[in-house]
Amino acid sequence: MTTEKKILKHSLIFPIFFVFIIWMVKLYEEAFGISMVSLGIYPLKAEGLIGIITSPLIHADFKHLYANTFPLLTLSIGIFYFYRKIAYKIFFLSYFLTGLWLWFGATSQGYHIGASGLVYAFASFLFFSGAIRNDIRLLALSLIITFLYGGMIWGIFPLKPGVSWESHLLGGIAGLILAIYYRKQGPARIKYEWEEDDDDDDHDDTGYYFPDFDAPPDDMKYIYREEEEE
Repeated sequence: MTTEKKILKHSLIFPIFFVFIIWMVKLYEEAFGISMVSLGIYPLKAEGLIGIITSPLIHADFKHLYANTFPLLTLSIGIFYFYRKIAYKIFFLSYFLTGLWLWFGATSQGYHIGASGLVYAFASFLFFSGAIRNDIRLLALSLIITFLYGGMIWGIFPLKPGVSWESHLLGGIAGLILAIYYRKQGPARIKYEWEEDDDDDDHDDTGYYFPDFDAPPDDMKYIYREEEEE
């Protein structure tokens, strides 16, 4: 198996496993006719602390779960593919920072559930990390994210009742902070040939180009100097 295939295989394993877990939780609820909403984050309530760990695994219904599944999968695969050396740090720091801040800072009273905070954290991280690193591959990924999920920006505002806009906002902030903090770790920037300086070209201070000589002929230097004096 080639190195590229190994990297791709590794980048798929954990994201698919995590999505599998959240689907199993919802199927378990449906199978036994129960609701685990009480395991969500309830701001500033002791019983809501468990939600920092459990809330991203719980969804209100299959529509809610389906809405989070595709972006969560694609964005986390992007992180594990391009940032494989720090991918687990990014994943779990996004997970716990978003949950902890939500418990402390959410103004909407009630149980906050769902993985949308993670979706916003991952999208924010990938977008800002690509911009900060000035890497063509990551910039392209940032543009794709903007194209596919640009409408997510409205999710950080309290526009829809019943939607945890705080988890979206705080997840986005977590992603931005992690992008800045890990700006020197992760994928090394590739320098392409067309970006290389023309160090091998034979130029002199006059701005003339002499492809076959180490330096311009004396008579041409003289002509140039005379033109300068004029």
